[in-house]
Amino acid sequence: MTNEEKVLKTFKEKFGQEPKYIVRAPGRVNLIGEHTDYNDGFVMPMAIERSIWIALRPRFDNLVKIYSVNNQEWGEFELANIEKESGWLEYIKGLAFYLQVAAYSLNAWEGVIYGDIPRGAGLSSSAALELVSARAFFEVSNFTWDAKEMALISQKVENDWLGLNSGIMDQLVVATAKKGFASVIDCRSLETKNYPIHNIAVVIMDTNTRRGLVDSKYNERFAQCQEAAKLLGIKTLRDISLKEFEEKTSLLSTLLEKRARHVISENERVIAATKALEKSDYKTFGQLMLASHKSLENDFEVSSKALNIMVDCALKQISCYGARMTGAGFGGCAVALVETKYIQDFSNAVRNLYYKQMNIHATVYISGAADGTKTVLF
Repeated sequence: MTNEEKVLKTFKEKFGQEPKYIVRAPGRVNLIGEHTDYNDGFVMPMAIERSIWIALRPRFDNLVKIYSVNNQEWGEFELANIEKESGWLEYIKGLAFYLQVAAYSLNAWEGVIYGDIPRGAGLSSSAALELVSARAFFEVSNFTWDAKEMALISQKVENDWLGLNSGIMDQLVVATAKKGFASVIDCRSLETKNYPIHNIAVVIMDTNTRRGLVDSKYNERFAQCQEAAKLLGIKTLRDISLKEFEEKTSLLSTLLEKRARHVISENERVIAATKALEKSDYKTFGQLMLASHKSLENDFEVSSKALNIMVDCALKQISCYGARMTGAGFGGCAVALVETKYIQDFSNAVRNLYYKQMNIHATVYISGAADGTKTVLF
């Protein structure tokens, strides 16, 4: 049974008829460009073939009512009386709150939600939940769909409703991705350019170790980057080259120098990776991925034992061009570029090696580049 069929079937069971709409929003994997988005930098994510789905129909009162298949529970709130609490419903409530703050007139709906994006794995299940909710409100309300605007409002949910100082990358790629393409995003201008992914497999390797971003050191890294930029006399770490930075390191403490070095060098790696992708030069791209991982491990210090071992397991395979941790870190997933014909051998070998070293069963996902948020039934 497909995910679309699953939400359709559950909707019929809960509401006794077919939904009027089915909407979906994908997760994402970041190929390179980590912790650069909230520094106005460059990133290269792609949407993945795992999504969150909502089957819904309009309501003609003030109540939004949703059944979560994953949690096997109902959630509801009134559009005119949204209060901050906790739990999965907060993403949808926060989205509704900030849409209304932005003067969008919303109508209510009821539906069924289901997702197959692993939570806390660094694959952006939160952005998918925000954007799929935005699409649901779009279908039952009377406003124009502006993907970038919806991404910015979804980011506001993360920043102000949930308290996570994340950048725009996740929401923007989830909103705007194109099937078969990776997106290179300038997180200052929000300019996006798509690059085709040809004859290569993107393999996501879940360590099955988890982190809670709000409770982790994510916000601490955000503050350190801001402090470093201030001491360097620039708006953000996007505004200095690595060469210029090397001449000013005396302005920073050893810790802030390491944090800044990662962000500045990572921006340069994204630009180099873009040029490699244009030429389908996956060997160079893979080397840049590994350099990114080492920088995240040593300078930004957001990797973990599990992530380092997973990357090492991937790099031991002759079919692997490169690998790195992906997402915010502290647990979650690594990503690898692998020769397509060796996908199965690669996946089996990595799972076996990782289990031998960690005594944890890894989950391996092979994904093409998927479309962004859209309506699939209307």
